[in-house]
Amino acid sequence: METNKIDQITQKMMEHDAGSAKRIQHFLKVHRFAQIIGRAENLDEHTQFVLECAALVHDIGIRPCQEKYGHCTGELQEKEGPAFAHSLLREFDIPAEDIERVCYLVAHHHTYDNIDGMDYQILVEADFLVNLYEEQSSKSAIEHTVERIFKTQKGKNICEIMFGLNKQ
Repeated sequence: METNKIDQITQKMMEHDAGSAKRIQHFLKVHRFAQIIGRAENLDEHTQFVLECAALVHDIGIRPCQEKYGHCTGELQEKEGPAFAHSLLREFDIPAEDIERVCYLVAHHHTYDNIDGMDYQILVEADFLVNLYEEQSSKSAIEHTVERIFKTQKGKNICEIMFGLNKQ
């Protein structure tokens, strides 16, 4: 895999979110969970790279939305984020079709029906793993999310371990 590009994209995203330790921490955690789940699911190197790029830039629309609208919803992120992701990724000699897939994932990462592809599924799971913790979700909300959203064994396993779901 193109580790150097992933590191460079990570640096660019940190610069994009400069001053927001929370957002930087968030995308770094989502990236790592996506990386772990993708490897456990034996994604091919190309799909793993696209997944990792998407995990790094999935919330790239938050800052621009806050500047433009004064707030940011998932819907606004999906609307505004792809153009910023496209602009950032163009700098890294990534094939156009891969940039388009990443932008598609950014434009849909808060849409949970019609998930088309393991990269999409894993991105959603990784984002939920982090959001469930950051939002201090209740055990019942976590269990409901796992039942409704999670499909990968590794994603379910991480959730069970993190939140102690199989303990009485």
